[in-house]
Amino acid sequence: MITALLNRPLAGSCSRAWRGVSRPLVCVRSAHVAATGSTADEERVWEATAQVPFSGARIGSFFQDRPVLKNPFLEDALLRGYLSRHLPERDALSDLCKFGERVANEVDEWGRECELNPPRLVHFDSWGGRVDHIVTSPAWKRMKDLSAQEGLVAIGYERSFGEWSRVYQMCKLFLFSPSSGLYTCPLAMTDGAAKVIQSIGISSAVEEAYSRLTTRQPESFWTSGQWMTERRGGSDVGDGTETVAVPQTDGSYKLHGFKWFTSATDADVTLTLARVQDRRGATTPGSKGLTLFYAEVSRDEDGRLKGIEVQRLKDKLGTRQMPTAELLLDGLQAHRLSEEGRGVASIANMLTITRIHNSISAAAAMRRVVQLARDYATRRTAFGKRLKDHTLHTQTLARMEVETRGAFLMVMDVCRLLGREESGVASQLDTNLLRLLTPVVKLYTGKQAVAVVSEGLECFGGQGYMEDTGLPGLLRDAQVLSIWEGTTNILSLDVLRCVARSSGMVLHAYFTHTKSLLASASGVSSLAPAVNSVDRALSELKDFIQGAATKAPGYLELAARDLAYSLARTYTGALLIDHACWKGASASDTYTALRWCEQDLCPVVTRQARGCYDPSTPALDAALVYDQPTQDRSVP
Repeated sequence: MITALLNRPLAGSCSRAWRGVSRPLVCVRSAHVAATGSTADEERVWEATAQVPFSGARIGSFFQDRPVLKNPFLEDALLRGYLSRHLPERDALSDLCKFGERVANEVDEWGRECELNPPRLVHFDSWGGRVDHIVTSPAWKRMKDLSAQEGLVAIGYERSFGEWSRVYQMCKLFLFSPSSGLYTCPLAMTDGAAKVIQSIGISSAVEEAYSRLTTRQPESFWTSGQWMTERRGGSDVGDGTETVAVPQTDGSYKLHGFKWFTSATDADVTLTLARVQDRRGATTPGSKGLTLFYAEVSRDEDGRLKGIEVQRLKDKLGTRQMPTAELLLDGLQAHRLSEEGRGVASIANMLTITRIHNSISAAAAMRRVVQLARDYATRRTAFGKRLKDHTLHTQTLARMEVETRGAFLMVMDVCRLLGREESGVASQLDTNLLRLLTPVVKLYTGKQAVAVVSEGLECFGGQGYMEDTGLPGLLRDAQVLSIWEGTTNILSLDVLRCVARSSGMVLHAYFTHTKSLLASASGVSSLAPAVNSVDRALSELKDFIQGAATKAPGYLELAARDLAYSLARTYTGALLIDHACWKGASASDTYTALRWCEQDLCPVVTRQARGCYDPSTPALDAALVYDQPTQDRSVP
């Protein structure tokens, strides 16, 4: 088979390329040398003998058809099936369908414009005045208006659909995200800020802000930043935050510090952490010294930012559409939101929201690249037939589809739990499950997105690598998803802390609910292999956790990443099985569950058996990573 493919004649391929295309009639003069003694007129005979398609043309007449983005709502069988099962209200479905049409025919072009016209920083005006203007494209501003009009934040707070309002909101963001030019990032932080203000209590200082963050009126809509990261910080805000808050006589504060990484720097307001100075100018170190503040971004009559200097915009691998900057806070007026020293605890709600948004963006990126690759496979011809008719190519697309469906159901289930908690109908099991699954879904989908989108670019061949197709941007933007709001390792350790702080109750909720998801498949013979795989994984997970509890503390830390993956894969398998059992399920739903559960659902047990967490492993890992060549003293 391989030999046959390699030996296909090039001429055959060219003739297929031209098939059905009218060839231009091009006359090429051929020179023939006559025999000795011929007359001058007979020495050279010119004749029109060939039709050469590229002669006299700048390019050939064969072009590849580009993939077409169709209504992403109508094109997504799982999304529509999920909503038909859980949120069949006509108003919601009609709105999502209309919005999907708008995304395909209008918003997607705006997103491309944001990519081609990234933000730029203007430090000074024409007369040398410091202005620090971040100039964004008109499309970026249109995204803001659209976000208000479509209720992309407001839906979660209007709660028109009760406990399913968050699912509805996140489904809309799922359609919007890949076309949004990264505007979903400021929306995530806006949603998170509104959630924090709501959870702490809407005081007079932030009443207007809360109203503006959650409005549907474009002229009133505000977005929020999230200015937490400092030079020494990253995820370690407790030891890394150096910004200080100086109390003022009117009850407000002045913030002084340097923020190393501020996303959506053109936001109207922001939440940030700082250390309150006492009368002697002293602050409390560590997490206990951090307090949460709210600040508005404004300018004076001369156009200068009040209390802020923009040092520079970040030059990033991806997410170039969104302004991210280094900021000097030099007397920024702020209001205290949390109790003193309760800053880290107060941003927990924001992290829950932004991590869920991150997971939505991950699942959406996967869905978008699969949709485009699927469409392209119906258009592109290679080796004599459409890509869709090459079984190996279709197998690859199917594997990507399985990963995408698994990610979608896991994210939607976390949204369901959030909606139940916010509507006041959550059980203690729901609450514990939400606490555990939020870091799990974020870390797992972030890694899935990079892998699936990378595979997706291959489906377009060389065109997947060309910047002017817009496709490479999908991969560059996906890479941030495993980094922002905690890297994979940081979130894996968060899972361990969640287990410890709840005295294991979050794991009890996990095992109880996962088992209940399998109940609907009882007696469904077609799903028996998948059910058996999840049952076995749950049993292995229990045994591992019980055994790990008797080990030294470093044992679980070394296994944290594999444990988080095991929790994600096993739970997703159960969700896919449960979805395959509802009355409206399709044969593809069953096939997806079977395919998902064929993989190693419990890698933490597999790697434990190989000795990956043995006491000797850390030293061997370090020796491998930092291995240095032996110094040869004979070499000068």
